Amino acid sequence: MNVAILISGSGSNMLSLIDDMTGSHPGRVRLVLSNTPKAAGISKAIARGITAKVVDYQTYKPNISAFESELQNQLEAHKIDLICLAGFLHILGSNFIAAWEGRILNIHPSLLPKYKGLDTHQRAIDAKDDKAGCTVHEVVNELDSGPILAQGYVNILRNDDALSLASRVLVQEHLLYPKVVRDFIHNISTKNSQ
Repeated sequence: MNVAILISGSGSNMLSLIDDMTGSHPGRVRLVLSNTPKAAGISKAIARGITAKVVDYQTYKPNISAFESELQNQLEAHKIDLICLAGFLHILGSNFIAAWEGRILNIHPSLLPKYKGLDTHQRAIDAKDDKAGCTVHEVVNELDSGPILAQGYVNILRNDDALSLASRVLVQEHLLYPKVVRDFIHNISTKNSQ
């Protein structure tokens, strides 16, 4: 199965997915797309031999449909079957999501349904939660609200700040996302072969 990873930043979750999709893995990363030329993950993908492209959102503003149309063109040109969002800081439109229904995954740095959106770690600390973590979910029209596939947990320590908590949650993200993507692709492949 051909996988595309969409990024906006450093691409650390992207790297964990690329590194996992080798050997007997049922999927391969064929394309990394970024919505900004400033994403550090672009050069990291290229260094691992992955085709990386930029579809710069700023050049399409305010025409979101043209931006998403170009994303779609890139995905089709590379025969992509599954999209994994990995720090992609752009809310996708309903038409794009509908075209990829059941084939877009995201990792979010909170234990959804808590703390959708941004500043998740500080919000968990401010709420005096004892646990935080990450969630892999399918992408639907409502932000961070798709079916939850799996979650990873960390304890919130008494002396945690948003940065220290984020670094421990990121470790869980790097473990969880590849496992969920592997299982997701395996399940699709099994269904298609029946």
